[in-house]
Formats: sequence, C-alpha cells, structure tokens
Amino acid sequence: MKGAPDLNTDGPGRLRLFWVAGLTAAVALALAPLSFHVERRLDTAVRLQGSESDYVAQQLATRFHSPFVDRVVLVIQGLPPADSGEGAKALTTIVNALKGPDVSAIVSRLDLPDPIFLGDGGGTFVLIGLAPANGPPELLVPRIREQARMLQDQFRNRYPAVKLQLTGELPLNFDIRKASSDDVKKGESLVLPATLALLVLAFASFVAALIPLAVGQLAISMALGVAALLALRWHLSILVQNLAAMLGLSLGIDYALLMVSRFREALSAGHGPSEASAIAARQAGHTLLVSASTVAIGFAALLTVPIGEIRSIGVAGFVVAGASVLLANTLLPAGLALLGSRINAGVVPFVSRLNSDYSIHARERWKRWGRTITSHPWTALVLAGVPVLLLASQAARLETKLPRGDWLPPSAESVQGLHSLAKMGRGGIVQSLRVILELPSDSISQSESGWNAAVRLSARLASDPRADHVISLPTLTEGHRDLIWSLSSETRRSLLRGDGRATLEEILPAPWVSPEEQIRWVRELRRLAVADLLGIPGAKISIGGIPALNADYENAVGDRLPRVIALVVGTTFLALFAGFRSVVAAAKAVALNLLSVGAAFGALVLVFQEGHGSRFLGVHEATGGVFPIIPILAFAIVFGLSMDYEVFLVARVLEARRSGLSESEAITEALARTAGLITSAAAIMIVVFAGFTLGDFLVIKMLGFTLAVAVLIDATLVRIVIGPALLSLAGDWNWWPWGLAGANATAAQESIR
Repeated sequence: MKGAPDLNTDGPGRLRLFWVAGLTAAVALALAPLSFHVERRLDTAVRLQGSESDYVAQQLATRFHSPFVDRVVLVIQGLPPADSGEGAKALTTIVNALKGPDVSAIVSRLDLPDPIFLGDGGGTFVLIGLAPANGPPELLVPRIREQARMLQDQFRNRYPAVKLQLTGELPLNFDIRKASSDDVKKGESLVLPATLALLVLAFASFVAALIPLAVGQLAISMALGVAALLALRWHLSILVQNLAAMLGLSLGIDYALLMVSRFREALSAGHGPSEASAIAARQAGHTLLVSASTVAIGFAALLTVPIGEIRSIGVAGFVVAGASVLLANTLLPAGLALLGSRINAGVVPFVSRLNSDYSIHARERWKRWGRTITSHPWTALVLAGVPVLLLASQAARLETKLPRGDWLPPSAESVQGLHSLAKMGRGGIVQSLRVILELPSDSISQSESGWNAAVRLSARLASDPRADHVISLPTLTEGHRDLIWSLSSETRRSLLRGDGRATLEEILPAPWVSPEEQIRWVRELRRLAVADLLGIPGAKISIGGIPALNADYENAVGDRLPRVIALVVGTTFLALFAGFRSVVAAAKAVALNLLSVGAAFGALVLVFQEGHGSRFLGVHEATGGVFPIIPILAFAIVFGLSMDYEVFLVARVLEARRSGLSESEAITEALARTAGLITSAAAIMIVVFAGFTLGDFLVIKMLGFTLAVAVLIDATLVRIVIGPALLSLAGDWNWWPWGLAGANATAAQESIR
C-alpha cells in the first residue's frame, strides 16, 4: 500500500522492515543526547525582523554603537540613600564589582545626578549594558546574579535589610525559560501516570499500555534533538519545548494506540506475529500518514507569519508530527513483530474481565446509538449543535492582547525585582519607550535647528500625562547644547548617533500606565506628524522598546491570522478531497473543524478572558484578553488534530458503503467500529493537554486549556453526534461528484478497517 512500510511476511520484506526500523532506532539514539539540555539553546526573546521596534534596536547597535542595547537593571534596596556620602561609597563598591569583560557600560547615580536614580521611599538602581564575547547576552544573567548575591552578603553585616535584585527584559526572559522548563517537567510528571492508567484500562495489559507511552516519549526526544540541531543555525523559541512535550505525547501515543490496537486484533484473529504486524501497518499506516499530513499543514502555515517565535513553533510542530508518524510506521511495527503474543503480558485480571465484558456489549451499544442518530438526524443536530454554536459564538468577543494582572512567575527574582522597582516608582525603566528622532540633514549636536528639534520633541513627550520621566540629551543637559560634551562617552553613544543626525529619547511610563495603554501610546506616537511638529520637512521618529515590540507583535499576528486560517482551511480541504474524492465530505470535515475551534475559543473567552471558573486553573482574576499567539497557534494545532477523528469515521463509512450497505447502515457500522477508538484516543489527548494547564506559565496554561476543550468537544458532540447526523441527512450526496467508485477506493477503504 502506498505510504505504509512493506511488511510482507516473506524474508526480503521482513529484512527491509528491520533495516528501516534499525535506521530509525539509530537516528532516535543519536538525537537523544541532544534533547537533554535543549532549553539552553532555545531563545526566550521575541524576534520580529523587519518591524519598527527591530529597526530601533538595529540602529542603536550598529549606528549609535550604544553600550545599552542589551541591558539589565540591578535594583538596590536597604542601603543609605544614593545621594548621601555613605550611599555613594556603597554604590561605588557595587559598580566596581560588576565591571568585567562582558559588561559594556554601567550607569548609576554616580554618573548622572538625575533624580530618576532616586526611588520613592529610598532605593536606587544601576543600569548594566551587556556585550558578551560569546553567546547571547542572557547567558550572563547567572554570573551577574552570583556577583549580586556576593555583594549582598558582603553588605548584610552592616546593613541587614540590604537587597540586590536583577531584573529587566533579559532576566525576565531567562526566568520565563526556567519556568517553561519547570512546567514541562511538572506537566509530564502529572500526565504520564494518568496516561498509563488510561492505556491500561484500554488494553488490560501493562506491556501493551507501555508501548504507546514509550513511542510518545521517543517522539518527544527525537523532536527536541532535531530542535537542538536547528537551534545552532536558527533562533527557536522556548515554546518549542512545551509544544514538543504536548504534541509528542498526544500524537505519539495516539498513533501508537491505533497501531497496537490493530496488531492485537490481528493476533486475536489467529494471524502470526509477522503477519499481524503487516496487517496492522496496512490498515493503520495510510490513516496515520493522512493524520500527520493534516497536522503538518497547520504548522506549515505558521511559517508564513513574520515572527521568529511563531515560525520556530511551526518548524517544531512539523518535526514532532514527522517523528511521531515515522516511529509509528517503522520502528513500532518491527517491534510488534518481534514481541508477538507477549504484547498481552502483564494482564490486569479485573481490567481484563471488564474489557472483555465491555467489548462484547460496546459495539452493540454504539450500533444502537448510530441507529438513533440516523433515525432522528434533525433532533440530534439541534440538541448537539445549538450548545456548540452558542459556545462558538462567544469567540467573536475574543480580545488578543497582553493579559492584565501579574501573570509572571511570582517566585522569579526578576519578577520580584520588577515589583521592587514599581514600589520605588521606577518600574518604567524596564518598560520604556525608545524614540529615535532622525533628521534629514541637520546635526543635532552641531546645528541650532537640529538641537531645537530635539528640545521640542523632548518637551512634547514629557508633556504627555502618561510620561513619568524623559531621558534625552536636552533633559540631561538642561537644554544647553554645549554641555553635551561634558557627558560620559557611554551616555553620548547611547543618545547620539555617530553622524549627529539622530538622537534617542527614552520615555519612562508612569506607574499607573498599563501594558495595554503603553501599546496604545506607541500607536499614537507613530501617527504623530513629526515634521509639522518640529518644522523640519523629512524629520521622522521610530519607536522601539518592549511596548513597541508588543504593539508590532499584535499587529503582525492580527494581520496574518486570516491568511493562516485561509491557508490551513484551503489546503486541508484539498488534502481531504484527494483522499475521499468527495467535495461534500471534505467540506463537511472542514466545517466541523471550524466549529470545534470556535467552541474552544469561546470557552477560552469565558474562562480566562472573563474569569468564569478560572480560579480552578490557578488564575485568580479575569485576564481581559488572551496572548496574541494563542489563537493563531491553537487554530493551527487543533485543525490538524481534530481531523484525525473525521478521517477515522468517514473512511469507515465509505468502506461500509462500498461493501453494499445503505448510508444509514454504513454510518451505524462505522460508529460501532470507530467510536470506541475515537473516545479512547481523545481521552488520552485531553489528559495530556489538561496536564499543562497546571503549570505557572500562563501562555502554556491558556494553550493547554484551549486544546483540551477543543478535543473534548470534537470527539464527543461534533464527531459522535453532529457528524453522523450530517452524513445521514446528506445521504448519497456525501460522495459527490465521483460517488462510491472513486480512483482512490482502495486507499480510502484500507485507511481504517
């Protein structure tokens, strides 16, 4: 059969099988060591190449040669005031200890008498510029933290209340990476025992139950190993680690579950191990390839989004799907052929009797269910469809923006330091807006007109009630251009471009300005008629910093989401049309997938955005919105995963129709043979996804919840009620235009038996 390994029982066929399986095993073993510490190679920073915020960062690095492009903030509390003699002495000790080859510059109250360095109620901070010789700057975070702890211990005897905390964008990203890694370990520790229990209930054998679990773990290891290799050349997001764990377990176990089930059925029918393995691969292999292709389509669509974080997730998802289907179609059949009847070892007596009784009656119960649906399709459609449509309608109120509230890991030092800065009234130093003013010809440092333009812009920015403080050449020199050269060279390089025709003016938002308001502020400034304001034709400003990056991120995701949806829907429709040779069957599958996704988004709105029941998930207040990455990522994943169950069901209906059954009889027979498999596979996926809602990383919590709800709704109301009801109502139109004699009859018939 096309797409499945050749598992004929003859010698050459078996030899080819074991050669392919051996090659897969060798690749898996080679990738395993790379997966152990993959998080060290993954990126926590968001990269949005070509955006305005990226342009500002590039300007500061390459044209300004600023030593503070990458910077951290050391928050100092419990020492004498920085403007006192004793405080200045202590601050000098700290600054001298922090200097090193990877530190490009340090600025503090010692360098600038600006009141910004004096926090409300005491305390101060030090800005540390980083320029590591090797590796990304965030790798310096542990070293600086260790130095800060040593300094803190040094001062503690004299100043018992002293506290030194490192914060800023880089330390926050570093701590988020650790929280992400911890969430993966916590999620797996909770998910694996629950998944094993479900598999034991499904198979009544520990050996049979352990095989899908092993395949899932191996799929994760292979995917992370490939990610570690790719990270040597490309930037890959830390979310790759969480996503690989989620999808590796769900897809790997799902695919292995189908293969093991088919193998045990063949053994029970009296076939030998090699023949049973061949039958299992022939029956399940094509379906697994179709399923993996629909998942891969969703992740491939993410490659069209110009955000490094989302593109890296697209690559990772593609790799996970490929690893899962490769293992299930090569290594697993070979292992089953060797294992033979020992697949049933470790039988659990009580569960075995329960399964035996269940198997006898389950098919008949599903047949009765199928007859009920086909006898009353409109009733079934209304009873199941209305609640799902009502839930899906809530998705129209989805707000894609940064959630309100404190959703950062509370135990992280960087988060605690950020809170300390906020109490000092200086939290804006981390969330600052970096505004670059560029003039067409005037020199800001040499010409009166250029200097006056910088002064006017600085005054305009400072007049905004949302601005707590503006750091610029005019503010540091009190408006006197001749004092520019009295500033330190590090300060001049930070604020004045080498050619003198551009300057940086940094705005620190007031403490009450929320991240959402900061984004609105960025958009307002980008619409500002700068040339008219300054009276210089051709003058322009560019906005960077964290708020500008967040604004650019929201814009990019919002612009690309409709295209991603259209691409996924269109390509999935074509793939299903090619598989079933039916416009109606393909269109119905796509429509049902959209319904499942919409319902999942509606639940996301109700639970997280509006806070109904969010406390049960560890979120104590409504978030007011969801991370912009969630809708586009969840859509790409859910659309592919949900298609599994549609392929299982429709392929079985098509097979039954070709065997001579009527449409109603075919639907009933298909439900009897696939409903148990669908519900078992869905239960495992739900447990896997739900396990990741228990971590501390809110973005993963939201994603896990959305995926779990989508699978739950899809595998119950949508595929077991709404789908069969629509099939019954459409009748022979299900197979239009080629009817039941399409060219792909054999492949479709063999996809699920």
